[in-house]
Amino acid sequence: MLTRRGRFALALGGGTYLGAWAFGAHVLYAPGVGVLLAVGAALVWTNALARSLTLHRRLDRDRPLEGDDVVVRVELEADGGLVPATAVLNEPVGTLGDQEVVVAREGRFLRAVYRLRRVPRGRYRFTGAQAIVEDPFGLARRVQPLADSAPLLVYPRLARLNVLFAERGLRAHGGGRILLRRPAGFELHSVREYQSGESLRRVHWPSTARRRQLMVKELEDAPRDEIVVVLDAESGHGSGPPANSSFDAQVRAAGSLLWAHARRGRNARLVLTSGMADDAVSVRNYERDWPRALEVLASAEQNGRRPVEALLGDRAGAATHARDLAVVTATLRPALVESLIAGAATRQQVSLVYVDAPSFAGRRRGALGAEAAVLRLQSAGIAVAVLRRGDDLERVLEGAESGVAHG
Repeated sequence: MLTRRGRFALALGGGTYLGAWAFGAHVLYAPGVGVLLAVGAALVWTNALARSLTLHRRLDRDRPLEGDDVVVRVELEADGGLVPATAVLNEPVGTLGDQEVVVAREGRFLRAVYRLRRVPRGRYRFTGAQAIVEDPFGLARRVQPLADSAPLLVYPRLARLNVLFAERGLRAHGGGRILLRRPAGFELHSVREYQSGESLRRVHWPSTARRRQLMVKELEDAPRDEIVVVLDAESGHGSGPPANSSFDAQVRAAGSLLWAHARRGRNARLVLTSGMADDAVSVRNYERDWPRALEVLASAEQNGRRPVEALLGDRAGAATHARDLAVVTATLRPALVESLIAGAATRQQVSLVYVDAPSFAGRRRGALGAEAAVLRLQSAGIAVAVLRRGDDLERVLEGAESGVAHG
């Protein structure tokens, strides 16, 4: 198709030719015809270069972290025929905006490199990319849409924790874990008659007494999540600019806790309050499951509508049946405080990471209600870590900062 310059040239050439014919100015025929021929040649040229192009993209790293520069190498492969000397690649990269780069010919390929600077955590889709080929004078162009490709995932920058603030709290109150309160890894499925050679430890005595013959327990493996990390993603409770918001701090905190438990070989589960099925992931095998958990953390957005206390109150939910529970939130409503205290009365360990959202908006001090809620949780025996803007995440989650308090 013709560009704006091409349409102007076409009008100029046609007007010049008509003027020469109308006024008998034969000297203007040559310029008029020349301009029209140039426009026609531009159309022929771009049509001749109208080859199917395939876009290949490579990043300079497998798992870019938030705040890093990401170098993107693009390559357009022509499906035979003539290859233009240059083309323009227009590539929208999600909220990072459109990237426009000139790709130059190298053999059968058109190649270029561009840099995305200080990319925030998130999932960025490469959609709507176009390759634009123009003639040397910019009179005609051909725009070819390119197929969408895999998104760019930028992962949160997690802290490698050796000890957790909740564990420091347990040690301060007598050290060891109360293993009697932990649920078993097997559940009773049914009972059956005793067979010779079986251990008497499996005898189900109530059934034996009722039937007056030895009955044994038929157990089935029912592995449970030892630790559930709940990331509060309810919308409307965040503050601060992108890449340095309170929700980004929540994601880093939740991811760091999950990572610490997963490295220890514990069955861990991450749950977001967005209510989407894809926003919950279990880590039972570190090598297999941890990459998927990282993807969920990278893609997490604060767009949920479900309050975190509703999730904690769901009797069929993972958070209710977990052995340990860690909640990461930026709001401490009375209903949430009551849910946490109720959970602490029946679970072995409940901990909370409270991200002080007002500090991410530039305010030095958070709400007095939040301070009162923290004190009440402490008195109920719940370990609380308070994370403010500028705090060292590792020190806070390990319990070395003054913002950490234990019940």
